[in-house]
This record gives sequence, C-alpha cells and structure tokens, in this order.
Amino acid sequence: MKFPFNYAQGDGQSFGGTDGPRSTFAEAAAVILPVPLERTVSYVPGTRLGPCEILKASTQLELWDEELAIDVHARGVCTLPEMELPFPNQIAALAEIERVAAEIVGTNKFLIALGGEHSITPALVAATSAHYGDISILQIDAHADLRDEYLGDSNSHACAMRRSLEYATCTQVGIRSLSTEEAAAVDDLPTTIFYDVNMRERRNWIRDVVNTLRSKVYVTIDCDGLDPSVMPAVGTPEPGGLSWRELLQLLRATFREREIVGCDIVELCPIPGFVHPNVLCARLVYKLLTYRFGDGD
Repeated sequence: MKFPFNYAQGDGQSFGGTDGPRSTFAEAAAVILPVPLERTVSYVPGTRLGPCEILKASTQLELWDEELAIDVHARGVCTLPEMELPFPNQIAALAEIERVAAEIVGTNKFLIALGGEHSITPALVAATSAHYGDISILQIDAHADLRDEYLGDSNSHACAMRRSLEYATCTQVGIRSLSTEEAAAVDDLPTTIFYDVNMRERRNWIRDVVNTLRSKVYVTIDCDGLDPSVMPAVGTPEPGGLSWRELLQLLRATFREREIVGCDIVELCPIPGFVHPNVLCARLVYKLLTYRFGDGD
C-alpha cells in the first residue's frame, strides 16, 4: 500500500461522527474517500468544499434506516482523509486519484468517493474497471458530459462521461442539458440516455434503466441530477430532474438486481448557512451503504 496518509486508521473526519460507523481500513467493508478536486468548474465555484460539508452533515444523521429497518454501520466504514492534490495540472491530479482508488478497490472494499467536480469520475471508473473487468456505469445527472473537450481541456468536468466511456458503457438518467456537438455524437457512443423530458412516459422506466446495465455497475451521482427545488446547491443548475423518492427507487432497484462495485457523489457546491443540501448528500451516502449491505447482502 502506498497511501499518502495513515489509511490503516482512517485519520480523517469520520462519516457519521464519533457515534457513527468508524472502523479501521482493515476492518471496514466500505471506504469513503473525500476528493476535493476543483480545477475546471465553469460557472459557480465551491465544489472543493463539498466533501468536508457532507462529512460535517453526516454527524447529524440517525443511523437507523426506516425503509429497510436496519442499521448497517456495524459492517464497518472507514473514512479516509481528504486527498491532497497539489499537482501542476489536471492530468497529474487525476492520475493520483486513479492510483489511490486502485489501492482501495484492489482490497475489495466498497468505495464511495465524495467530490469535488465530476472530472474525478473517469479516474475512479478506470480503477474500478481494471479490478472488476467488464462493468457499466449508471450516471444520474442533468448534463450529458459527453464533450470530447471543453475550453481546450479533454479532462474537464464537461467531458467526464466521454472519458469514462473509454473504460465502460454507460446509462445516463435525468439528462436535460447537452450541446449540439454532444447530440450529434450520441448515436456513435456506447451510451443509453434516459432524457428527463420523456423518460417517465415509459410505464416501467426504472426497470428499463436497470435492464440496460451489465452485471457489475459503477454509480456516479451528480447533485444537479436532482430537481433544484430538492438540491439547489450546485454550480450548474438545470430545471427539472429527479425527486428524492425517484432517486432512491432507482438506486434500490439497481442495487437489488446488479452488483454495485463503486459509487461517487459529485458537484455539491455548498451554500453558506444553508445546510439542507449537505444533509441530503450525507443521507444519500448512508442510503448507498444501506442498499449495498442491508438489502439481502
């Protein structure tokens, strides 16, 4: 192991606080990795503060899940310190994220990464794919993120899924913003899009989404995939999107029917003095843990 921190103890801010799921790396079934990368944001800045605010908000969570009637924290969760990414360019930062993620996934831990901007996802998918082989991605997002480059940068947050498609196929849900370039490219890319404007016209749209996924799935959740009335703290908001209940129904169905091999939650842009979005993300992390370890596992 070559972590640049004391991974064996997980010496960062613990998810859930002192009364929550605090375990050493060796003991834990799941690992939370804060990745405060913010290099290519194109509108409202602040995503670098997302991981810290999610962890702070998690200290206020009750750990009994009323949906599954279970408390899964005894399975063991290790919260690692925020990654330090003092690199001169985006490529070097992403290489370090991939390296650390590969170390974690290589021990068969369930990894949940907290962003930071969406540009971290290709590095996480690359590490996960290298370990598990043939995987697909479930992306929940307002934006397609399928540009080949944006403002001269092929590793921009606007290119996150285009780069991720180099390692896995993708199913994109809740999409309601894409460029003319992206729309022209979609048919030639290994992705299936469920557009927010009409996906609910399918009577069983959640089942249809799950049916597009391979047996092993990586889940990436951009906060702006949710309706901004539910999740206003994002840097690039778009009208429409999933409700909290729709998001949970989609995630639970996917966890039930597929093997989820990793997740990330990205693009929280905290609003000072307004904690609701931070708490939502913290609850979402715990829902991911609950669906992974408490629903028939």
